[in-house]
Amino acid sequence: METTENTPEYAPEHPARLTWTEHVPEVYKAMVRLDAAARKGVDPTLLELVKIRASQLNHCAYCLDMHTKDALAAGESVERIVQLSAWDESRHFYTGKELAALELTEAVTVLTDGFVPDDVYERAAKQFEEAELAQLIAAITVINAWNRFAVSTRMVPGHYTPGQYA
Repeated sequence: METTENTPEYAPEHPARLTWTEHVPEVYKAMVRLDAAARKGVDPTLLELVKIRASQLNHCAYCLDMHTKDALAAGESVERIVQLSAWDESRHFYTGKELAALELTEAVTVLTDGFVPDDVYERAAKQFEEAELAQLIAAITVINAWNRFAVSTRMVPGHYTPGQYA
């Protein structure tokens, strides 16, 4: 990043550890197909909120960069994106369906108890029909997989443009 008189000098960008997609192209292609299948029928706005929240929990800077840019390009508000990290304290920014999806996203992403609590699942099941819920769980699972590829290989955030992989 260039600096001017009034711009602070930022820390240097870290290098990626590995360009994993070049070494396992079949895995990458399979992930792209899985991603496409998992998002079918999931509301695009809800999907971006879920992807951003899972990426926050997984500390995936690359995916945060990508999905916040995609959400903004699709018309999502800055305010709702900013509030995602504290969605439980900012419930009034989200619909009942979005809240159930965010809660389920956290439960599926952070499996510290080894399972998704029944009450979380039941709240989601009340908001989504079974087929929708299955798609949502698939979408949450897929973003978690993407996060793990990006975090483990230290993919570099900041260079993504909305729709770049569409």
